[in-house]
Amino acid sequence: MKILVCISKTPDTTAKIAFTDNNTKFAEAGVQWIINPYDEWYALVRAIELKEKDPTTVLHLITVGGADTEPIIRKALALGGDEAIRVNAAGHDSFYIASQIADVGRQGSYDLVFTGKETIDYNGSSIGGMVAELLDMPYVSLATKFELNGITATVTREIEGGEEVCEVSLPLVVSCQKGMAEQRIPNMKGIMGARTKPLKVIEPATVTELTSVVSFQLPPVKAGVKLVSPDNTAEMVRLLREEAKVI
Repeated sequence: MKILVCISKTPDTTAKIAFTDNNTKFAEAGVQWIINPYDEWYALVRAIELKEKDPTTVLHLITVGGADTEPIIRKALALGGDEAIRVNAAGHDSFYIASQIADVGRQGSYDLVFTGKETIDYNGSSIGGMVAELLDMPYVSLATKFELNGITATVTREIEGGEEVCEVSLPLVVSCQKGMAEQRIPNMKGIMGARTKPLKVIEPATVTELTSVVSFQLPPVKAGVKLVSPDNTAEMVRLLREEAKVI
């Protein structure tokens, strides 16, 4: 079996957010970059667990980005990937990124493609579905459990008010979230081995981006807290109605 895990680079959750070039670009100076947690903790680790059960499984990683993403890819390899592919392209258009992943997936004839449910920077949650459509594969989103019996996958996914259990035949695309696996930390053997694992850089397929960033905007600064006396209910109602606008 061949598994492809999609890896993306995101700012650490503690990073200070700012924009440049008239609010059209994210200010990257001084930002600590990490593997997108949904990709690392759930998609990648579950793929590693599948490989541990069946050592004949081939586990590849893919990211779309410049050379600055390679430290992130090496960390992912240290966790347990066999080799990585970096599509040498930059862009934030979901269709463009999904098309690059699908092009690699098509050539590699993968049985299973894992993505995180979303990235923690743009929260688009659209890559997995687009990759599945472009590869003409079934797609299960928001997966919390994944079991494999031969070529049949049993996938538990979160739905409104409960869970849904699906049985799907491979090949398959799955987006993963909390519950799929437990976070792992690379050990020294993995870190040393990652230095020599293959990291293939390929040029992007010709794809037209469908969206572009017009501008970014930070949320408004939170207003200060207003304290109201417990016996002044009229003032509380007025503030809720006129300022908080909740009634």
